[in-house]
Amino acid sequence: MRIVIAEDSVLLRAGITRLLTDAGFDVVAAVGDAAALVEVVGRLHPELAVVDVRMPPTLTDDGLRAALTIRERQPSVAILVLSQYVEERYATDLLAGDTAGIGYLLKDRVADVGDFVEAVRRVGAGGTALDAEVVAQLLARSRRRDPLERLTAREREVLALMAEGRTNAAIAKALVVGAGAVEKHVNSIFTKLDLTATEDDNRRVLAVLRWLEGEA
Repeated sequence: MRIVIAEDSVLLRAGITRLLTDAGFDVVAAVGDAAALVEVVGRLHPELAVVDVRMPPTLTDDGLRAALTIRERQPSVAILVLSQYVEERYATDLLAGDTAGIGYLLKDRVADVGDFVEAVRRVGAGGTALDAEVVAQLLARSRRRDPLERLTAREREVLALMAEGRTNAAIAKALVVGAGAVEKHVNSIFTKLDLTATEDDNRRVLAVLRWLEGEA
């Protein structure tokens, strides 16, 4: 199996290269930034890319975004992401389509050489390897979003305008509907988001917080 490694830490890049070479893999390139990763994969057409999430130029999520670009341009290239933590948003994007040849492991799992090599083999062969913590966090994110998915398209419009700080009257004007219709939608939103009326909580603010959390 021909592999490209993308890791900005020189020591870790060398360590993974040595580990995979000793296991019988052909490491055709090892790079330290996201742009080089996209370029070398496009040029060498490996079977698998092992990608760190945080890479130059911004040291945020450049590696994962590069992996998404590769997946779009060359869907036959398997992707194994390594990360210090779970990047929920981009992990969801990576797993949203065909999960064949996709892996997402936390870096501390690399310490277990046998499991890591097995994950590389499985992902390179078209399988899937997901860290248990990744699965747990993505499931938690899914549960957080569930209440928002109960809303109708019109209720989502109303909630989005509430998030902009608009009053019911302003929402009615923007949507060209009556104030009564807006009030009905707002009450329905509260019900679907399980926001009961209390003396201590502002349901309007809580609804907006749920919306912002779901859109993050």
